[in-house]
Amino acid sequence: MTAPKKLFIKTYGCQMNVYDSERMAEAMGGQGYEQTQTADDADMILLNTCHIREKAAEKVYSELGRYKGLKTAKPDLKIGVAGCVAQAEGEEIMRRQPMVDLVVGPQSYHRLPEMEAKIREGKKALDTDFPEEGKFDKLIARPKAKRGPTAFLTVQEGCDKFCAFCVVPYTRGAEVSRPVDRVLSEARDLVERGVREITLLGQNVNAYHGAGPNGDMGLAQLIWALNDVDGLERIRFTTSHPNDMDDALIEAHGDCPKLMPYLHLPVQAGSDKILKRMNRSHTAASYLRVIERLREVRPDIHISGDFIVGFPEETEEDFQATLDLIEAVRYGSAYSFKYSTRPGTPAAERPQVPEDEKDDRLQRLQALLTRQQRQLQDDMVGRDVSVLFEKPGREAGQMVGKSEYLHSVHVTADGVSPGDMARVHILESRTNSLSGQLI
Repeated sequence: MTAPKKLFIKTYGCQMNVYDSERMAEAMGGQGYEQTQTADDADMILLNTCHIREKAAEKVYSELGRYKGLKTAKPDLKIGVAGCVAQAEGEEIMRRQPMVDLVVGPQSYHRLPEMEAKIREGKKALDTDFPEEGKFDKLIARPKAKRGPTAFLTVQEGCDKFCAFCVVPYTRGAEVSRPVDRVLSEARDLVERGVREITLLGQNVNAYHGAGPNGDMGLAQLIWALNDVDGLERIRFTTSHPNDMDDALIEAHGDCPKLMPYLHLPVQAGSDKILKRMNRSHTAASYLRVIERLREVRPDIHISGDFIVGFPEETEEDFQATLDLIEAVRYGSAYSFKYSTRPGTPAAERPQVPEDEKDDRLQRLQALLTRQQRQLQDDMVGRDVSVLFEKPGREAGQMVGKSEYLHSVHVTADGVSPGDMARVHILESRTNSLSGQLI
């Protein structure tokens, strides 16, 4: 028998890229590849890239430079760049790094087997189209291998919001939603393979409008359909836009048994002036009203958010409005960044805030968020939570899992395996986790 070829995938960025990398590996599995965890023994290296952070393209070129020695030692090694940097840079990647054999955008990776066949013939392969055929329709059926207890499932891609700082509409395209029956079929398949919790993914997931049996269905309707999938115990979704938190989705947080009491709802800033300049299409007040309504239906819900500090033209008064909003919401967790320019986006051409002011504001904002996160975590001590265990911990006999609020929870107990769910009494709040005992 011919030995399987080895595929190494390095994944950057968001959960959707994690999902995409899984599907790429599955597609290449049909071509005789199996995954390896090291680039050194690979027959093909794929970098699945993200364009959301500063100097993303330069970081990819730097990473490619590290593989020059490997390529010299193994001339038959194939190297590819996928994802959003591939979409944005296109053939420029091959011009700057001639050792790259293929470049494929995030909407075309279902064509990887054909591209791999082309590069085996000694040709280059480039595909950054937005093809008419949906990639999910063309991907091979997922193999029936056993899975861990949690999984991502992409249901929506692209974004029509055109925030002034964001490249997603240019790299991922317009909003597209997968049909309901395809989502349910993939969810059932994941459950059959051992998955008990599914996180629905989308660049703007709560704008989901997939075709259903009686017309398009929104995200709330999809969640209710998933609620009826036997063996699926938990449902989450990310990332959301405040303008698409409709009544049905808010009510689902109060009524749907399998929808977890955790929501990532980015606001980005607390100043209406800055929000308008960001083209966010919501105000601080409208965002706070969504939070208020969510807590009316689910008082224990934990809210996570995203923040950008030092956006062009942000004043100290604007920044204070962001701190005021954070105080009002009380976040369980959050991601925060200094604004950095993205070529081709409107905000890149505006007057920039000095770097020292950005640094100062980010430190102050993160200090506030850290205090809130720690306080909400400390408040869990003495409570009972439901934990889905995922893997062994670092200590002997220890298991680690996630609570319904997405806290990491450690217990030391016999007879607990990945995929088990159990009630845990929380005894201690640690730096970034909780510990407790089985009830």
